[in-house]
Amino acid sequence: MKRIGETVRIAQGLLVARAPDDGFPDVGSAVMTEELDDVGYVVEIFGPVERPYVSITPNDDVNPASLLGAPLYAK
Repeated sequence: MKRIGETVRIAQGLLVARAPDDGFPDVGSAVMTEELDDVGYVVEIFGPVERPYVSITPNDDVNPASLLGAPLYAK
């Protein structure tokens, strides 16, 4: 598992996480919580190259508001 970063906001139904300095996941990567619960998948990477933002489409059964501030990981 690779750390994506922490969820910083919800925008238009997407989760937005801030990636750490050491890299970011590929578009299409599966996203999960620390407890290995499936969250959704990466749809876009945007922002500054040093610490980009990652937008994530949540699965239908996921409450995006419950993931604010939560660390997320990619498979």
